[in-house]
Amino acid sequence: MSTSPVSRVRNRRWPAAVTALAFVLAGCGSADPNVGGGSAAAPFQPVAQEEGSEITIWVDATRVPAVKAYQAARPDVKIKMVTYSGGANGSNELQTKVQLFDRTGSGWPDVVWPNTQDISWATAGEKPFAAPLDGLVPQSTLDGYADGALERCQVNGKLYCLRNDLAQVVLWYNKPLMDQWGYTVPTTWEEYQALGEKVAREHPGYLVGTAGDAYSEEIYFWASQCPASVLTGEKAVRVDLRDAKCTRMASLLDTLMTAGSMARTTVFDAGFIANNASKVLLMPGPSWYGQVLFNETFKTPAGQIAAAPPLKFAGDQETFTGSVGGGIWMVSSHSKNLKAGADFVQWVTTNEDFLKTSGTYPADKSAAKVWLEKQASENYFAADVAPVFEAAAGQVWPDWAATTQYSQEAIYSSTILPALTAGDTLTSKLPDWQTAIEQKARSLGYQVN
Repeated sequence: MSTSPVSRVRNRRWPAAVTALAFVLAGCGSADPNVGGGSAAAPFQPVAQEEGSEITIWVDATRVPAVKAYQAARPDVKIKMVTYSGGANGSNELQTKVQLFDRTGSGWPDVVWPNTQDISWATAGEKPFAAPLDGLVPQSTLDGYADGALERCQVNGKLYCLRNDLAQVVLWYNKPLMDQWGYTVPTTWEEYQALGEKVAREHPGYLVGTAGDAYSEEIYFWASQCPASVLTGEKAVRVDLRDAKCTRMASLLDTLMTAGSMARTTVFDAGFIANNASKVLLMPGPSWYGQVLFNETFKTPAGQIAAAPPLKFAGDQETFTGSVGGGIWMVSSHSKNLKAGADFVQWVTTNEDFLKTSGTYPADKSAAKVWLEKQASENYFAADVAPVFEAAAGQVWPDWAATTQYSQEAIYSSTILPALTAGDTLTSKLPDWQTAIEQKARSLGYQVN
């Protein structure tokens, strides 16, 4: 997953099937930790090219099969594969090593699987680490990605990475139970809250979601269009958790946690898997939940889980959703074989035969269709997920700053999760969350509005 995820906060021990999720959230990156994305860079001047030379590819453990598959497809390309953290657990390993390579003048990889926060530094400075892919990747290929999929890779009008997968949030539900109990799948957050309160009364112990994952803010607050972090300039953000679109979601989650149908722990906790996995009636979550969470981790039998469209508040004119992950690939500006590097990132993000068996929804539209056909052929889901996934892919709210140098997941995890465990309400912790985001942003040189 991608990526999600899941995400930067990987200090939890998760089941083996879940550790593969480090892939859900990944991004792009520059070497100065105090330089943010958007700083104007000089025109790109590639180093002397040596076509046919070996390329070094840095990946996390989950991406190793991707490199091996490419090598099998392109046996004439010389590849050296190096595994590293990939940004897991909030690691800044790539940034730290690039800083070293910048000082010594050698050692840079040709291609990397970075963390999403890395885009903020890898595209900045006089000599950004990331190479612009404009001209290296045909426009016809770029046109094949889902609408908005490449936005996080765009800085100052240049494209610095390719999107591997999407992690659009949908509403997962147990169809047999919903039918058995005569419940209607909600279409608004108000209906969702009402159903959650009803479930708490009529079927105690069953759940409609959890606020206890490190990425819960991306599921709920992102979908509510909460301005927790909205880029307003090259290195300026608006942070306003007092906004009604933040408080309405906090209130909804508090209501359901008090009722007992909204959990306060992560879905990847061993206790949750043992005691709650079979009692999930509804759960907003990313597209990768279907296979990675319900099938591989929860071991939910086939024919039970279905996906419904993202929810909206009744007063909103348009439906938006969040995103939990979606990795990227980056080519280094120091590469002596940009042609091979660009070919790799294209192949690994668009090859249909390779991507159709991945655990996450491909960012490339043609590959996504093949992936969806494969999902249908396996007969795991209770209903076809294709229409919901395809529509939700274009409904991710664009104003949530997913490529700031700081991680919303890390801040939510350290500020909110301990409070939820202690029984506090989300609403009461919004001021603390606000302060934590502001302080982190300012420490990295952002102007906070």
